[in-house]
Amino acid sequence: MSGFKIYKTRMFNITIRGHLRLQYAGSIVRDMRSVFGGPMPIKDEIPRWQQNLMEDALGASRVVELTGPRQSGKTTLVKNLVTDKVEYRTLDDPSLKVSAETDPLGFLSHSGQTLIIDEVQRVPTLITAIKKVVDENRQPGQFLITGSARIKDLPKVQESLAGRTTSIRLRTLAAGEVVLKVPDLLMRILNGEAFSDSNGGQSKETLVGKLFRGGFPEAAGKPEDRHRRRWHRNYISALLEHDLKDIDRVRDHKAMNDLIQAMAAWSGQLVNYARIGEKLAVSRPTLRSYLNVLELMFLIETLPPWTKTDYQRVGRMEKVYMCDCGLMASILDWRLDEVLLNSDRVGKIVETFVFNELSAYVDASDGDFSLSHYRDREQREIDFLVERYDGAIIGIEVKAGAVSRSDFKHLKWFQQNLVGDRQFVGVVLYRGSGAALPFGEGLWALPLSAFWSR
Repeated sequence: MSGFKIYKTRMFNITIRGHLRLQYAGSIVRDMRSVFGGPMPIKDEIPRWQQNLMEDALGASRVVELTGPRQSGKTTLVKNLVTDKVEYRTLDDPSLKVSAETDPLGFLSHSGQTLIIDEVQRVPTLITAIKKVVDENRQPGQFLITGSARIKDLPKVQESLAGRTTSIRLRTLAAGEVVLKVPDLLMRILNGEAFSDSNGGQSKETLVGKLFRGGFPEAAGKPEDRHRRRWHRNYISALLEHDLKDIDRVRDHKAMNDLIQAMAAWSGQLVNYARIGEKLAVSRPTLRSYLNVLELMFLIETLPPWTKTDYQRVGRMEKVYMCDCGLMASILDWRLDEVLLNSDRVGKIVETFVFNELSAYVDASDGDFSLSHYRDREQREIDFLVERYDGAIIGIEVKAGAVSRSDFKHLKWFQQNLVGDRQFVGVVLYRGSGAALPFGEGLWALPLSAFWSR
């Protein structure tokens, strides 16, 4: 086992190998880690929580699909798998793209164990050819395909790889990944272990300053806000100018840019097509089509309502979030000193951060957990509900400042009226002093630093 380092959790082991480590320039990694604190055991390397899932899937599925936003680390991660038995080809290369379009089956021919095809959404017809190949040969691990869009939902994809593929989502960096934290926070909350940790308190300026960086590795590693804003603006421009044509025939780039601005401002709210459409003066069918494109490109994500109850007054509207809190701040052209004076903006960036962190933990659980929200017609709402496969539920409210008893009102009502005999833990995430505080049976206040403390 020389060269291996294994972090054990109740959910799974994270095995960090030389060919699976995600590496960035040393200065970027050191700057990112200095933000979240603590000495790091491995220099200039950030292992991703999806590493084990990807390796395991290659041994079980004919096709493994790794999707996520551009610049989130997909290419770096899969290129570290390349050996004499694993070949890498990217469709960002014009010659390879033409070859794939002209002779899909010939392009897929390879002599090794696995062929990695990067940015497969650029040639959607390859999916049909991949289906043909793996239907004739059922050996696992034949193809690892990556996409900066949700491949199965692309309009140009005519065939389904259902039953032949394992899909893995790679998000922008979670705070816990930066500090090499094992993704076991949800399990620790249900086991009561997370509440014995002692975490350092955070000033509002320190906390929001962290969140302005977001999770895109290159942007987060830049030392100054103005450099990050420029990077984020260029990122959106590149998506609109180059990537959009691979996904759908959206000709009105100005309307799409306006929609991105609107959805950044809408992050954390219920999806209301009428109100969003009024602000942009577009028809509802066009709005739905454009929002679908933003989801396909991993710019926004909808959060479903929790409806597993006979209670008739439960709400059924989705919420929407930007998929990176730093990108959201840059799109809205926020400045740190101004945001610190605006409690609504602080609340929005903190809640968007929590959504993305929880989503990363849920993804890393490989199906053990799911994420939703709760709202009913009596205006009771809970920001996030995390449900385990056995029905255990964590209710999470987000508080950007100090915590009080009234912050637990809806969690307590949910616990008393809708949980039944299932395990329930209610948590208010707060900035606070750094201590986990009890607020009744199964109710806790937990500092936001639980996401990155080690």
